[in-house]
Amino acid sequence: MTDKRSSPVVSIITVCYNAGRFIESTIKSVLSQTYPHIEYIIVDGASKDNTLEVIAPYRSRIARVVSEKDNGLYDAMNKGMQLATGEYLLFLNADDTLMNDTVIEKMLHTCPDADVYYGEAMFIDEQGNELGLRSEQTPHQVPAQLNWKSLKHGMVVSHQAYVIRRKLSPLYDLQYKVCADIDWMIRTLKASRNICNTHLTVSKFRVGGTSKQHQQLAWKERYKILSRYYGHIPNFTHHLFIGLRYIFSKKY
Repeated sequence: MTDKRSSPVVSIITVCYNAGRFIESTIKSVLSQTYPHIEYIIVDGASKDNTLEVIAPYRSRIARVVSEKDNGLYDAMNKGMQLATGEYLLFLNADDTLMNDTVIEKMLHTCPDADVYYGEAMFIDEQGNELGLRSEQTPHQVPAQLNWKSLKHGMVVSHQAYVIRRKLSPLYDLQYKVCADIDWMIRTLKASRNICNTHLTVSKFRVGGTSKQHQQLAWKERYKILSRYYGHIPNFTHHLFIGLRYIFSKKY
């Protein structure tokens, strides 16, 4: 009898809106994976461009495609999570791709039955040119051993390089418009015991996401979230550190 723990289903969720320019690359990177137990879900926010036409040729190989109006990015991600049936979840943006065809298989073979698998993300520009690893392009280093306290200085792991056991994943808190991902990651890490650093580059992440487009709101939300988990005084100190790193890092 096959040990189900050795071949769990991974639900990969892509949320999108007017993503016709990039989403085909995202889809192909998922469907080309050598790991056979993948449930792929796309949640579209009723796109007005050609997104659905781009998706159409692949629909028979996609577990669920939903296209309807939503209340923003994290509402769409919650919809995807509620549709998922896999043991694990991975959120992959519509302008990002998995690093290579074997990365999911390699991640799950790194550690037995982990609650979290994490790794690096490669930053790319609009044309798809590699800019360097996240740890090279931001002040935040991927921790050798990740835990919920690792996020006191901000997002140290990209959610595109973070696989979480589904039963340990809460819904995103919709009070946050651009930083619900850091709140979600802290909560998932607090609930996790076996956290595996795969030492793999998991995905390619296209720069210029929601939090970058709304930087002032992002800072406000992040300060509120981190104060909640780490305390007001420690968080003030941490943000002095973040601010200095922001000022002196030309790549951030």
